Amino acid sequence: MTLHVTRRAAWLAMVSLALAACSRTDPEQQLLETAQALQTAIEARDTGDVMDLVDENFRGSANLDPQSARRLLTATFLRYQNIKVVALAPTVRIDPSAPLLGFIESKVVVTGAQGLIPERAEPYTVRTEWRLVDGDWKLSDLRWE
Repeated sequence: MTLHVTRRAAWLAMVSLALAACSRTDPEQQLLETAQALQTAIEARDTGDVMDLVDENFRGSANLDPQSARRLLTATFLRYQNIKVVALAPTVRIDPSAPLLGFIESKVVVTGAQGLIPERAEPYTVRTEWRLVDGDWKLSDLRWE
């Protein structure tokens, strides 16, 4: 009987974890997956993949527009062989009055290194705004502090 109770508890724990993972709405989950794809592209140092996720009307801190964002990425990728982005507890929200707008806020640590040991580790509070364009989320605004 104890084995049966232990299996049931394990099953309930697994179901609870699965339900927690599924607690986001479909648009929120899709937005979070797109943000994770952006993180992956940055870590892969792939300017093209990053820019594919950027809206043509993108604006960001430090007067970034799509062209200046591309230049900044290229310079950063040339300078650092290894880039790691760690987003801590992102908050994802779809605007209920404008469901084509989504927002993610997170504490982010970005490291850059020529070799294995990071030369730089910068913590930021990052706020992003995304627009749903033809079924795909595109980064339209990026602010960091």
